[in-house]
Amino acid sequence: MITELGHFALILAFLVACVQVVVPLIGAHKRWPGWMAVAEPAATAQFLLTAFSFGALMHAFITSDFSLKLVVENSHSAKPMLYKISGTWGNHEGSMLLWVLILSLFGALAAWFGGNLPPTLRARVLAVQSSIAVAFFAFILFTSNPFLRLIVPPFDGQDLNPLLQDPGLAFHPPFLYLGYVGLSICFSFAVAALIEGRVDAAWARWVRPWTLAAWIFLTIGIALGSWWAYYELGWGGFWFWDPVENASFMPWLLAAALLHSAIVVEKREALKSWTILLAILAFGFSLIGTFIVRSGLLTSVHAFANDPERGVFILTILVFFTGGALTLFAARASTMQAKGVFGVVSRESALVANNILLAVAAFVVFVGTMWPLVAEMFFDRKLSVGPPFFNMAFTPFMMLLGLIMPVGAMMAWKRGKVARTLQTLVPAFILAITLAGLVWAMQTGRSLMGPIGVFLGVWLVAGSMTDLLGRLGKSHDFSRLFRLPRADWGKLLAHSGMGITMIGIAGIMAWQQEDIRVAQIGETFTVGDYELQLTDVDQIRGPNYFSTMGTVRLMKNGDQIALMHPEKRNYPVAQMPTTEAAIDYRFLRDVYVVIGDAQDNGGYVMRTYIKPLANWIWGGCMIMALGGGLSLSDRRYRIAAGARNAMPQAVPAE
Repeated sequence: MITELGHFALILAFLVACVQVVVPLIGAHKRWPGWMAVAEPAATAQFLLTAFSFGALMHAFITSDFSLKLVVENSHSAKPMLYKISGTWGNHEGSMLLWVLILSLFGALAAWFGGNLPPTLRARVLAVQSSIAVAFFAFILFTSNPFLRLIVPPFDGQDLNPLLQDPGLAFHPPFLYLGYVGLSICFSFAVAALIEGRVDAAWARWVRPWTLAAWIFLTIGIALGSWWAYYELGWGGFWFWDPVENASFMPWLLAAALLHSAIVVEKREALKSWTILLAILAFGFSLIGTFIVRSGLLTSVHAFANDPERGVFILTILVFFTGGALTLFAARASTMQAKGVFGVVSRESALVANNILLAVAAFVVFVGTMWPLVAEMFFDRKLSVGPPFFNMAFTPFMMLLGLIMPVGAMMAWKRGKVARTLQTLVPAFILAITLAGLVWAMQTGRSLMGPIGVFLGVWLVAGSMTDLLGRLGKSHDFSRLFRLPRADWGKLLAHSGMGITMIGIAGIMAWQQEDIRVAQIGETFTVGDYELQLTDVDQIRGPNYFSTMGTVRLMKNGDQIALMHPEKRNYPVAQMPTTEAAIDYRFLRDVYVVIGDAQDNGGYVMRTYIKPLANWIWGGCMIMALGGGLSLSDRRYRIAAGARNAMPQAVPAE
């Protein structure tokens, strides 16, 4: 009964979304207040109906309702409760329902907190947001219905993909969807502004919190996915330039560019066209990511490789919304004239450079991701674009970005002086170059990656701190730091977090040590500064798997540091093995141990890695997200802050 109600609620949400598209748009065009007012209750109703539908599907997974086809294909009665819940979105149909739930959530939030928007703009934003929902409701109901029943239910299910039975992957998709689906509201603001024919500082002030929120969630989601790949896949890497990884990384880069571009629109009423274009492209790349994951055209370890017909449906949605928005953008370009004028040397110019580097970096990732498909379709050649290409083509842009960020953040608005800014940053530069030189002197190899990464990371962190301390002026009254706006502290944390992540990436890539051997039980061997001993191997039974679990003593100078338990699991229902690495996490390094198959001589294959500064990668990401959250909590950047400077009623361009 609950399942049928969930299905009915989904159909009803689809019908409400159709009404929300048509009535408010007509009302905004005709200036009919009653018709425009329909948008807000419709957005709330759409969200509540979708939430009920999603809750009904989750209930089916929790109760192991094997009369539902989706539950049979992605669950099992012996599976732990956490993975029964995450199984709701650990598949194509359920994840698409989560997709549209978050889409309707952002529409409802815009309705609840958009009271300071002009009525016509609010009505158009909610109508555009709902038009996206209509497309995805149709996609779910007509091609990917999660509520299909089986005439004869089986006794048990086929289990969830074992790789997804992990806490990191349980929380990774919701955060990721909150990020790149959240960019839909920025897209809706951009299209609504194009229809209104007006983009100004008030519009930028409204769109910035949504962009920042989406960027925060994307940062957390990408970090969780990277961490999962690091400890779950057993190869010890944190990033593989996989198509699905790239699908979330491209919108992150463009969202970061949009966030900084909106600052210029708000402060100087410049870069209007560029900001609108970034809002369209950021969500467009989110749709491209959805297409990549679900079309089956590109393979990935965690893609929903479904039939091409579904991919064509998503491609149609992509072309309609992105192509339509770009066409409207071209038609309205003449109405978005910049008012603010700024010099070549200014904070505005630095933000423009920031935008260009981020956008080009996103384009490089896009080309590398799609080129194998293009080569196969048009040149009949099978190519593989891997980490070497991305590392060589992408890294220079990030290095340049790291160099200019501290300088740009301290540059004066409108017209600045490079010499004065660089003079202020001399202590930060000296600290960065000193630590980089110290690293160069200490390392045994001759790779420049480590010293350069340390220099850029310290340069970003020290430069951000110099910028914050510069707010004290000549008084040097440190108590003023606690009275600074939260957004200033947020910028410090976000930029510093990026610097810490850069240091972590440089450390793990430049100084990692690896050892692969067949280890006998009781044998002690040395890797780097550590001794390891495989003391025992046991056969363990889990709730829905069998495990070969090793016990490894980690020692340094003869003293035991940790007792580690690497596993090799086998899930009999899914008939799939997984590797569970044992990791001793420390501030300056990780010791990473993987156990493999038993050998004829009685030993076991073991891989051991020493990974310097590995945790700095995800720690930096969390600091970036924390900085974004701190900025978002600043009352000046919340949506309600528009109350004092409410935009006058806009008149559509002729």
